Amino acid sequence: AQDFLNPCMVSAPDIAGEDKANPLAMVLSAAMLLKYGLSEEDAANRIECAVLATLDKGFRTADLMSPGQTLVGCAKMGEEVLKALDLLSPAAVLS
Repeated sequence: AQDFLNPCMVSAPDIAGEDKANPLAMVLSAAMLLKYGLSEEDAANRIECAVLATLDKGFRTADLMSPGQTLVGCAKMGEEVLKALDLLSPAAVLS
């Protein structure tokens, strides 16, 4: 009944619960909220850098997959973004 509240379910209902969705658009939407809605540009930049770092490491969901990259599901992609976020110091993002 509450599936309509979950943007991931609404945007990809055909793969809901299969760990196939790409969470990066949702993550980057949060960065946009921080930057433009809450004027938290430093926090938004950290998130954006974490996404880029994750992609630079070669992690890809099925929709972005290409030869030589590592196929991961939604949960693993999210975990990798969090790991990258943990490694980014605020000072590193600003430089």
